[in-house]
Amino acid sequence: MTKVAVIQFKASTDKNKNLKRIVNFINTAASRGADLCAFPEFMMFYTTSRQSPRELALQAETINGNFVSTVADAAKKNSIEVIGTIYEKSKKNDRVYDTSFLVDKFGIIKSTYRKIHLYDALGFKESKKLEPGSKISVPIKTSIGKLGMLICYDLRFPEMSRILASSGSEILVVPSAWVKGKMKEEHWLIINKTRAIENGCYIIAPDQVGNIYCGRSLVVDPYGKILLDMKKKQGIGMVEISIPKVKETRKSLPLLQNRRTDIYSDLKL
Repeated sequence: MTKVAVIQFKASTDKNKNLKRIVNFINTAASRGADLCAFPEFMMFYTTSRQSPRELALQAETINGNFVSTVADAAKKNSIEVIGTIYEKSKKNDRVYDTSFLVDKFGIIKSTYRKIHLYDALGFKESKKLEPGSKISVPIKTSIGKLGMLICYDLRFPEMSRILASSGSEILVVPSAWVKGKMKEEHWLIINKTRAIENGCYIIAPDQVGNIYCGRSLVVDPYGKILLDMKKKQGIGMVEISIPKVKETRKSLPLLQNRRTDIYSDLKL
């Protein structure tokens, strides 16, 4: 069994203030014996509707900038793996990438992923400020298992989770900032459970709470059981996960194995 710390908090518009809280969360998670600490989407800072795309881009950083370097130093100091997110600079001066990253126990960035599905739906338009990524990142081995990375709205596209699972992911980590709205919490719960069940994997989904976001950070086991639901509480949720559970579930419910990839294709009318 390995321990995962899930962080749920309300990010302020102050990047430095958030960074101090993030480092404190990492310190606390490590002191509680966590092997990995997972943060929500947009942990860097909250961008209000009044903030222009250019103003957001000016506060963004590169993956090797101070923000990630400070997180990496905390990971190294505490010998803990960390998954976080940043607004990453792009080549456009009025657009940024929504990027997640994995730092190992030695403070080394082992993987990054730029969100490919932007939330242009239900009256929201992320593409006004964000630039989409162009590829799915390869699953990576960690101390808690082989891990695939998605971000928030990616959950609504089952192809991505399936590709990550069929490529070896035992755990899908989904940093999120799930916007409040009609039936949105129900969608969040159902989709996270569905992705876990159909792929026989763990889902670790840290979510923002407060501002315009609904909270409800989750950990779901490979059979669809919710192991953690943080409701509206800010702080740290601790969960134990077991990779043998993934192997057992995929053996008894072999959905990946039973796929008919020889038949699947778009139908011609």
